[in-house]
Amino acid sequence: MDQTPTEDKTLHERIILVTGALEGIGRAVALACAAQGATVVLSSFKERDLESVYDAILANGDPEPAILPLNLETATEADYIAAANIVGDTFGRIDALVHCAAFAPFLSRIDDYDAHEWERVIQINLTAPFMLTQACLPFLRMAQDACVLFTADRVGRDGKAYWGAYAAAKFGIEGLMQVLADETRESGAIRANSIDPGIVRTAMRATLYPGEDHMLNPAPEQIAHAYVQLLGPQGRGITGQACRVDAHTGRLA
Repeated sequence: MDQTPTEDKTLHERIILVTGALEGIGRAVALACAAQGATVVLSSFKERDLESVYDAILANGDPEPAILPLNLETATEADYIAAANIVGDTFGRIDALVHCAAFAPFLSRIDDYDAHEWERVIQINLTAPFMLTQACLPFLRMAQDACVLFTADRVGRDGKAYWGAYAAAKFGIEGLMQVLADETRESGAIRANSIDPGIVRTAMRATLYPGEDHMLNPAPEQIAHAYVQLLGPQGRGITGQACRVDAHTGRLA
């Protein structure tokens, strides 16, 4: 069990909502935030699926998390507002919103890209983060040091063949982050940044690159600290930045 003194935990008493918390980067970030003293609101499609993450956090002796089921593909504006209200009314504020959920079903030429799948990928990777962020803004403004952190991707900063809607959505995420940062910079109440974790050992990566030895890629736990850096005291004063993780250290480059 973690015996680190409470005062040494950089995210002590912060309320942090993490999407995509079921697996991969989202799960690793949720566990890392909890280990640093945060009360983490775990969000994914189904409540039952999140119970293993919930149990893992409790087993580590970290603050009891909360579970927020939210289907990013089908949720309506009313659903996002209701979800934000549940978190805000329960805790009185939201200190940070971390967008880790991601979806890319396949790699394809633009010539062959299915229009329905295009809309689905844009919905999950771009529209959903916008709508959830918008719904959470009133509660983020109640925090003393609020942060919105978007998970970026190298293909959303330098377009690569066959990444289609996913790349387009990630380019959009960078734009959304910059706009939000500029709109909130003067007040200083909310900072917004994006972070490219690099190539990581995730289920999505394994699906898209079946011939790759994915065990050679860094585990999500190896890059989670970079998120903690931006969410905690080290991230204060940083906004509007497209950050990335150093593949060798797992920290901000």
